[in-house]
Amino acid sequence: MKYPIIHWAGDSTVTKNDINRYPQSGIGQYFELYLKPYVLVMNYAQNGRSTKSFIEEGRLKDIDDNIKPGDFLFIQFGHNDEKEKDPARFTTPFGTYQENLKKMIDVAREHWAYPLIITPLYRRAFNEDKVTLKENNHLDYPAAAIELAKREDVPYIDLCSHSKRFIEKAGFEGSKKWFMHLEDDEYYPYGKQEDNSHLRPEGAIAFGSIIAQMLDVIGGPYKDILIPLETAESYFELGMFSMFKIRNTGSRIDSAEN
Repeated sequence: MKYPIIHWAGDSTVTKNDINRYPQSGIGQYFELYLKPYVLVMNYAQNGRSTKSFIEEGRLKDIDDNIKPGDFLFIQFGHNDEKEKDPARFTTPFGTYQENLKKMIDVAREHWAYPLIITPLYRRAFNEDKVTLKENNHLDYPAAAIELAKREDVPYIDLCSHSKRFIEKAGFEGSKKWFMHLEDDEYYPYGKQEDNSHLRPEGAIAFGSIIAQMLDVIGGPYKDILIPLETAESYFELGMFSMFKIRNTGSRIDSAEN
Protein backbone atom coordinates (compact mmCIF):
# COMPACT_ATOMS: atom_id res chain seq x y z
CA MET A 1 0.00 0.00 0.00
CA LYS A 2 1.28 3.43 -0.94
CA TYR A 3 0.80 5.95 1.86
CA PRO A 4 0.18 9.61 0.93
CA ILE A 5 2.84 12.26 1.39
CA ILE A 6 2.26 15.99 1.76
CA HIS A 7 4.92 17.86 -0.20
CA TRP A 8 4.95 21.39 1.22
CA ALA A 9 6.40 24.32 -0.74
CA GLY A 10 6.82 27.56 1.16
CA ASP A 11 8.92 29.96 3.21
CA SER A 12 9.99 30.40 6.84
CA THR A 13 6.41 30.27 8.11
CA VAL A 14 6.30 26.65 6.91
CA THR A 15 9.86 25.32 7.07
CA LYS A 16 11.29 22.70 9.41
CA ASN A 17 13.86 24.22 11.77
CA ASP A 18 16.61 22.22 13.46
CA ILE A 19 17.69 22.56 17.08
CA ASN A 20 20.11 25.37 16.24
CA ARG A 21 17.17 27.65 15.43
CA TYR A 22 14.87 26.57 18.27
CA PRO A 23 12.30 27.81 19.23
CA GLN A 24 11.66 29.17 15.72
CA SER A 25 9.21 26.80 14.05
CA GLY A 26 7.25 26.45 10.84
CA ILE A 27 3.66 25.28 10.42
CA GLY A 28 4.77 22.26 8.39
CA GLN A 29 7.11 21.23 11.19
CA TYR A 30 4.26 20.29 13.54
CA PHE A 31 1.44 19.58 11.12
CA GLU A 32 1.74 15.81 11.57
CA LEU A 33 -0.05 16.35 14.90
CA TYR A 34 -3.24 16.69 12.83
CA LEU A 35 -2.56 13.80 10.45
CA LYS A 36 -3.27 10.10 10.54
CA PRO A 37 -0.16 8.13 11.52
CA TYR A 38 0.60 6.89 8.02
CA VAL A 39 0.56 10.37 6.40
CA LEU A 40 4.00 11.96 6.08
CA VAL A 41 5.11 15.55 5.48
CA MET A 42 8.02 16.28 3.14
CA ASN A 43 8.89 19.88 3.96
CA TYR A 44 10.64 21.64 1.08
CA ALA A 45 10.04 25.13 2.48
CA GLN A 46 13.03 27.35 3.18
CA ASN A 47 13.52 30.66 4.94
CA GLY A 48 13.35 33.71 2.72
CA ARG A 49 12.05 32.03 -0.40
CA SER A 50 9.52 33.48 -2.80
CA THR A 51 7.82 31.56 -5.57
CA LYS A 52 10.53 32.87 -7.89
CA SER A 53 13.59 31.92 -5.83
CA PHE A 54 12.04 28.60 -4.82
CA ILE A 55 11.68 27.59 -8.45
CA GLU A 56 15.01 29.04 -9.62
CA GLU A 57 16.90 27.16 -6.88
CA GLY A 58 15.52 23.86 -8.20
CA ARG A 59 13.24 23.15 -5.24
CA LEU A 60 10.16 22.67 -7.41
CA LYS A 61 12.18 20.21 -9.52
CA ASP A 62 12.92 18.26 -6.32
CA ILE A 63 9.18 17.99 -5.74
CA ASP A 64 8.63 17.04 -9.38
CA ASP A 65 11.16 14.23 -8.97
CA ASN A 66 9.54 12.81 -5.83
CA ILE A 67 5.78 13.44 -5.86
CA LYS A 68 3.59 10.44 -6.69
CA PRO A 69 -0.07 9.82 -7.56
CA GLY A 70 -2.26 10.32 -4.50
CA ASP A 71 0.22 12.66 -2.81
CA PHE A 72 -0.50 16.29 -1.96
CA LEU A 73 1.27 19.53 -2.85
CA PHE A 74 0.61 22.34 -0.36
CA ILE A 75 1.69 25.71 -1.81
CA GLN A 76 2.13 28.60 0.62
CA PHE A 77 3.98 31.77 -0.46
CA GLY A 78 3.66 35.54 -0.30
CA HIS A 79 5.89 36.98 2.41
CA ASN A 80 8.95 37.24 0.18
CA ASP A 81 7.29 37.71 -3.19
CA GLU A 82 6.43 41.20 -1.88
CA LYS A 83 10.09 42.33 -1.67
CA GLU A 84 10.13 44.83 -4.51
CA LYS A 85 13.74 45.90 -3.90
CA ASP A 86 15.03 42.33 -4.26
CA PRO A 87 14.90 41.24 -7.91
CA ALA A 88 15.91 37.70 -6.98
CA ARG A 89 12.64 37.26 -5.10
CA PHE A 90 10.13 39.89 -6.18
CA THR A 91 7.09 38.91 -8.23
CA THR A 92 4.04 40.87 -9.32
CA PRO A 93 0.81 39.58 -7.70
CA PHE A 94 -1.32 39.12 -10.80
CA GLY A 95 1.66 38.43 -13.06
CA THR A 96 4.73 36.38 -12.18
CA TYR A 97 3.38 35.33 -8.76
CA GLN A 98 0.35 33.68 -10.35
CA GLU A 99 2.51 32.24 -13.12
CA ASN A 100 4.79 30.59 -10.57
CA LEU A 101 1.89 29.23 -8.53
CA LYS A 102 0.47 27.79 -11.76
CA LYS A 103 3.78 25.98 -12.40
CA MET A 104 3.47 24.34 -8.99
CA ILE A 105 -0.15 23.35 -9.60
CA ASP A 106 0.89 21.83 -12.93
CA VAL A 107 3.56 19.69 -11.23
CA ALA A 108 0.95 18.25 -8.87
CA ARG A 109 -1.52 17.55 -11.64
CA GLU A 110 1.04 16.00 -13.96
CA HIS A 111 1.64 13.38 -11.26
CA TRP A 112 -2.03 12.88 -10.34
CA ALA A 113 -1.42 14.51 -6.97
CA TYR A 114 -3.71 16.92 -5.11
CA PRO A 115 -2.69 20.61 -5.14
CA LEU A 116 -3.70 23.09 -2.44
CA ILE A 117 -3.15 26.85 -2.39
CA ILE A 118 -2.67 28.48 1.05
CA THR A 119 -2.53 32.26 1.34
CA PRO A 120 0.29 33.73 3.48
CA LEU A 121 0.10 33.88 7.26
CA TYR A 122 -0.84 37.32 8.57
CA ARG A 123 1.92 39.27 10.29
CA ARG A 124 1.34 40.27 13.91
CA ALA A 125 1.41 43.99 13.12
CA PHE A 126 -1.00 45.81 15.43
CA ASN A 127 -2.17 49.38 14.98
CA GLU A 128 -1.44 51.92 17.71
CA ASP A 129 -4.73 50.98 19.38
CA LYS A 130 -3.24 47.52 20.11
CA VAL A 131 -6.65 46.05 19.23
CA THR A 132 -6.73 45.77 15.43
CA LEU A 133 -4.11 44.65 12.97
CA LYS A 134 -2.86 46.83 10.14
CA GLU A 135 -4.80 46.27 6.96
CA ASN A 136 -3.48 45.00 3.64
CA ASN A 137 -0.67 43.12 5.36
CA HIS A 138 0.29 41.19 2.23
CA LEU A 139 -0.85 43.64 -0.43
CA ASP A 140 -2.58 41.91 -3.38
CA TYR A 141 -0.86 38.54 -3.02
CA PRO A 142 -3.63 36.74 -1.09
CA ALA A 143 -6.26 37.96 -3.55
CA ALA A 144 -4.07 36.89 -6.47
CA ALA A 145 -3.59 33.41 -4.98
CA ILE A 146 -7.33 32.99 -4.45
CA GLU A 147 -8.16 34.26 -7.94
CA LEU A 148 -5.77 31.73 -9.47
CA ALA A 149 -7.09 28.89 -7.32
CA LYS A 150 -10.64 29.62 -8.45
CA ARG A 151 -9.60 29.92 -12.08
CA GLU A 152 -7.72 26.63 -11.94
CA ASP A 153 -10.39 24.91 -9.85
CA VAL A 154 -7.89 24.17 -7.08
CA PRO A 155 -8.91 24.04 -3.40
CA TYR A 156 -7.54 26.90 -1.34
CA ILE A 157 -7.32 27.99 2.28
CA ASP A 158 -7.37 31.70 3.04
CA LEU A 159 -4.96 31.48 5.96
CA CYS A 160 -4.30 35.20 5.63
CA SER A 161 -7.86 36.19 6.56
CA HIS A 162 -8.36 33.45 9.15
CA SER A 163 -5.07 34.13 10.93
CA LYS A 164 -5.83 37.87 11.03
CA ARG A 165 -9.04 37.21 12.96
CA PHE A 166 -7.26 34.60 15.10
CA ILE A 167 -4.53 37.07 16.14
CA GLU A 168 -6.96 39.90 16.82
CA LYS A 169 -9.12 37.64 18.97
CA ALA A 170 -6.11 36.59 21.05
CA GLY A 171 -5.19 40.24 21.49
CA PHE A 172 -1.99 42.24 21.63
CA GLU A 173 -0.54 40.39 24.60
CA GLY A 174 -2.19 37.01 24.10
CA SER A 175 -0.84 36.59 20.56
CA LYS A 176 2.81 37.17 21.53
CA LYS A 177 3.21 33.55 22.62
CA TRP A 178 2.72 32.40 19.03
CA PHE A 179 5.52 34.51 17.58
CA MET A 180 9.24 34.91 18.24
CA HIS A 181 8.91 37.33 21.15
CA LEU A 182 11.81 36.40 23.42
CA GLU A 183 13.42 37.91 26.49
CA ASP A 184 17.17 38.41 26.85
CA ASP A 185 18.98 35.07 27.19
CA GLU A 186 15.69 33.13 27.08
CA TYR A 187 17.04 31.01 24.24
CA TYR A 188 20.59 30.80 22.95
CA PRO A 189 21.72 32.17 20.48
CA TYR A 190 18.82 34.63 20.37
CA GLY A 191 18.86 37.81 22.37
CA LYS A 192 15.76 39.87 22.96
CA GLN A 193 13.39 39.39 20.04
CA GLU A 194 10.18 41.09 18.94
CA ASP A 195 9.62 39.21 15.69
CA ASN A 196 6.05 39.39 14.41
CA SER A 197 6.51 37.14 11.37
CA HIS A 198 8.25 33.98 12.59
CA LEU A 199 6.61 31.42 14.83
CA ARG A 200 7.31 29.55 18.02
CA PRO A 201 6.05 25.95 18.38
CA GLU A 202 2.81 27.21 19.96
CA GLY A 203 2.15 29.36 16.91
CA ALA A 204 3.01 26.67 14.39
CA ILE A 205 0.51 24.33 16.05
CA ALA A 206 -2.15 27.01 16.51
CA PHE A 207 -2.09 28.22 12.91
CA GLY A 208 -1.78 24.64 11.71
CA SER A 209 -5.11 24.03 13.39
CA ILE A 210 -6.70 26.50 10.97
CA ILE A 211 -5.33 24.60 8.01
CA ALA A 212 -6.48 21.30 9.51
CA GLN A 213 -10.01 22.53 10.07
CA MET A 214 -10.28 23.95 6.58
CA LEU A 215 -9.03 20.68 5.07
CA ASP A 216 -11.91 19.07 6.92
CA VAL A 217 -14.26 21.58 5.28
CA ILE A 218 -12.81 20.96 1.80
CA GLY A 219 -13.47 17.27 2.30
CA GLY A 220 -12.68 14.30 0.09
CA PRO A 221 -9.04 13.19 0.08
CA TYR A 222 -8.04 16.40 1.86
CA LYS A 223 -10.16 15.38 4.84
CA ASP A 224 -9.21 11.72 4.69
CA ILE A 225 -5.62 12.42 5.78
CA LEU A 226 -6.73 14.05 9.07
CA ILE A 227 -7.28 12.59 12.48
CA PRO A 228 -10.83 13.28 13.73
CA LEU A 229 -11.10 16.94 14.69
CA GLU A 230 -12.52 15.87 18.06
CA THR A 231 -9.03 14.49 18.69
CA ALA A 232 -7.37 17.63 17.43
CA GLU A 233 -9.62 19.65 19.71
CA SER A 234 -8.08 17.87 22.67
CA TYR A 235 -4.91 19.92 22.21
CA PHE A 236 -6.94 22.93 23.23
CA GLU A 237 -8.74 21.09 26.02
CA LEU A 238 -5.35 20.34 27.54
CA GLY A 239 -4.77 24.06 27.83
CA MET A 240 -2.03 24.36 25.22
CA PHE A 241 -3.89 27.39 23.89
CA SER A 242 -6.09 29.30 26.29
CA MET A 243 -8.28 31.17 23.84
CA PHE A 244 -9.38 28.85 21.05
CA LYS A 245 -11.01 25.57 20.27
CA ILE A 246 -11.38 23.95 16.89
CA ARG A 247 -15.05 23.94 15.95
CA ASN A 248 -16.31 21.94 13.00
CA THR A 249 -18.64 24.61 11.59
CA GLY A 250 -18.72 23.34 8.00
CA SER A 251 -17.70 26.66 6.48
CA ARG A 252 -15.73 28.88 8.84
CA ILE A 253 -13.38 29.08 11.81
CA ASP A 254 -15.09 29.71 15.13
CA SER A 255 -13.19 30.75 18.25
CA ALA A 256 -14.37 30.37 21.81
CA GLU A 257 -12.99 31.25 25.19
CA ASN A 258 -12.43 28.28 27.48
